[in-house]
Amino acid sequence: MEKEALNSIERKLDILIKLRASDCVQGKSKTEAIIMLGGLGIDSNTIAEIVGTTPATVTARLWEKKKKRIKPISQKETT
Repeated sequence: MEKEALNSIERKLDILIKLRASDCVQGKSKTEAIIMLGGLGIDSNTIAEIVGTTPATVTARLWEKKKKRIKPISQKETT
């Protein structure tokens, strides 16, 4: 019985998180929403459900954002 109660609580919390996240990204583009939710540590599958896309798209957008933050050192800076 305890396991059933915990599963029920977990499902309800998941729903609340998704509802709150949907409110937070309302009016933002899909890419902006993905980046924002990814920054909050929400997994790709959940983000995909919230913004209405696929987990693969979410992963690609998050990777593109990460890639832009990592700038290669130019040869000018090393000499």
